[in-house]
Amino acid sequence: MQPKPQRSDQKKKDGMSTYLADQAKNLTVEGPSATFTYRRMGPRSGIPLVLVHRFRGTVDWWDPEFLDLLATNHDVIAFDNIGVGYTTGDPRDSLGGFTEGVIEFIEALGLPQVDLLGWSLGGIVAQDVALRSPELVRKLIVAGSGPAGWVPDAPPMSEKVLGIMAMPEFTEDDLTYLLYPQTDAGHAAARKHFDHVATRLAEGGPAASPAATQGMLAAVTKLLARPFVEVAEDIRAIKHPVLYANGLHDVVIPAHASYVAIQHLENSTLRLYSDAGHGFLFQHAEAFTTAVADFLTD
Repeated sequence: MQPKPQRSDQKKKDGMSTYLADQAKNLTVEGPSATFTYRRMGPRSGIPLVLVHRFRGTVDWWDPEFLDLLATNHDVIAFDNIGVGYTTGDPRDSLGGFTEGVIEFIEALGLPQVDLLGWSLGGIVAQDVALRSPELVRKLIVAGSGPAGWVPDAPPMSEKVLGIMAMPEFTEDDLTYLLYPQTDAGHAAARKHFDHVATRLAEGGPAASPAATQGMLAAVTKLLARPFVEVAEDIRAIKHPVLYANGLHDVVIPAHASYVAIQHLENSTLRLYSDAGHGFLFQHAEAFTTAVADFLTD
């Protein structure tokens, strides 16, 4: 079940969204395991930027303001992984399964090389893509995420966070807790984000199914159990330029994970947002997309 969409944003005109991302059509491409649904925005030039979504996220949940800013000068592609949202196939239940889905999608589009931006669980998957198919990735952006396992000295994932992740249904209050600080500014940012995604959600597209959600939970559970010596070895093997970014008040994957990760990366930059949490990329959409653009053009 999706949270009930609301409409009040000043970017609406006569009941219609004026975000270009909300006008992007659903496209499909056939892969060996699934028919992938994706949306493509921005100029068709340069290295495409492929977005890898969060836990339980579908293509409808990318904030259109964020997408419009990213697509100003970049070829941006958002998609649903195998068995999630609009994309067919059996849902995956491991990091390797999600990674294989990303690689299959990129190869189905015939793209020889991409930049990857992964958010939350998508950030972990994006790093694994860079490890498994290094030639396919030019640069890597890891947002609100961390290495493929829990890092030393990080606070454990709280029972409240785990409980919300496991819920068969969730509310705007649940997502507000996960994505934004419990402050007036954080709550205002949450309301703005929910209003932005209301246009797509009102179209009634598929949410992540119970089977897809359980598969993601199974993958997260496996990741939490990994010994850090293995995790660190994986991070050190990534030789691509990496931009790590997070909000200091992230209750899902603490910013400490980003700090630990960059200590093991050969070519990395860390950017933190002091008043934000897991959803910093939407709360500070203009600042973060500017940082992304600078990183991709360096």
